[in-house]
Amino acid sequence: APHLFQLRAHMYQARGLIAADSTGLSDPFAKVTFTSHCQTTKIIPQTLSPTWNQMLLFNNVVLYGDGEEIAQFPPEIVIELYDDDAVGKAEYIGSTVAAPVVRLADQKYEPPKLSYHPVYCGNLSGGDLLATFELLEIPESDPDSLPPVDPPDVSQIYPVPANIRPVLSKYRVEVKLKKVQLLSVDRPQVLIECAGKGVKSSVIQSYKKNPNFNVLADCFEVELPENELLHPPLSICVVDWRAFGRSTLVGTHTVNCLKQFLYKAQPAPQNTSNRLE
Repeated sequence: APHLFQLRAHMYQARGLIAADSTGLSDPFAKVTFTSHCQTTKIIPQTLSPTWNQMLLFNNVVLYGDGEEIAQFPPEIVIELYDDDAVGKAEYIGSTVAAPVVRLADQKYEPPKLSYHPVYCGNLSGGDLLATFELLEIPESDPDSLPPVDPPDVSQIYPVPANIRPVLSKYRVEVKLKKVQLLSVDRPQVLIECAGKGVKSSVIQSYKKNPNFNVLADCFEVELPENELLHPPLSICVVDWRAFGRSTLVGTHTVNCLKQFLYKAQPAPQNTSNRLE
């Protein structure tokens, strides 16, 4: 017998994606395919850890068979990640598969939890996708009785519902810049990014004459999940500036665990701020 479902793909963020651009970054978007249905997320420019915070709604998905069997063995969802290219074709940077959490019409609703899905590009590890997927049966008697969703933004993009997305706290990331060592570079610059925010160092004008940065410290504010397991990584990227305003990538590094840098202020009557340094 046919069963009518709505699939909700809660695409929150990804981390550690493959760099496809000469800048050492990508412009990632995800393509989500379920049976014969397909949708894509928005594009997040110049990052390896995009936060989409986007829910893709697949309406009127028809599945055949016994309801209990569908709940136990639902079709898998394929998620492909691409680097958008302003000119030419988008470049494939990895994929993963996931099984949806199924709720039949007669079952009580529980919001699903976000989890990490490992991404692979061929045999290469291509980072992780933080997402969850739910397949909700639409009751014949009351098709409008599905759990409510938050209203879409001006561009008709639905956010991940508040009861699914992580609780965020504001942090300040403090960066101390010492000097560039052991690199065959001439005019290096360091870019540091976390959760879509970041800082750029000054460009060292002549590495051979003086390998030190003019500005030795910088900081930026960022919102991070209270659950440390969901923290995005911190990415560090070094570029070398050449003649005519061209830059070339020297190298990248990803700090996956921010916990080691977490500073919590000692309890004081007036001060409860957190920061990363």
